[in-house]
Amino acid sequence: MAENPDRPLDQDRGAATGPAATTGPAVTGEHSMTRTEPGGDHRAPRVRRLTAGAGAVRRRATGAVAAVVSAVTTVIVLILAVHIVFVAFEANTGNDLVRWFGERATDLSWQFKDVFQPDDLKVAVAVNYGLAALVYLVAGRILVGLIRRL
Repeated sequence: MAENPDRPLDQDRGAATGPAATTGPAVTGEHSMTRTEPGGDHRAPRVRRLTAGAGAVRRRATGAVAAVVSAVTTVIVLILAVHIVFVAFEANTGNDLVRWFGERATDLSWQFKDVFQPDDLKVAVAVNYGLAALVYLVAGRILVGLIRRL
């Protein structure tokens, strides 16, 4: 439909007619924000869409990295917790599963293995490996929070 510069843009698109539709100022190509005149700059709306798209990609990427960091720290904390449970309930150390958790927990506990040295082995493992798990948990949550702020 041909546009009439004396009529509002809404009337050209088949909007309701009447006093409310005709009392507004006429929309011309110079002042129009919603339509593009021939020979006008077509790049501005596209640039905005690409910028918004880049922001969405960045948010998804940082969200994915944060999810991976959270999952890794959760798995580490679970390995340490399972080892503590196995030691506390005197699991069979000849069992491959118990041995695997013990070896992984020992590797993951860094310097926390002997921070405290109580006489009871169960208490020593619970306190030291529990401290390592707590450090992983707190550090992981702080790191996830920092990543999500990016």
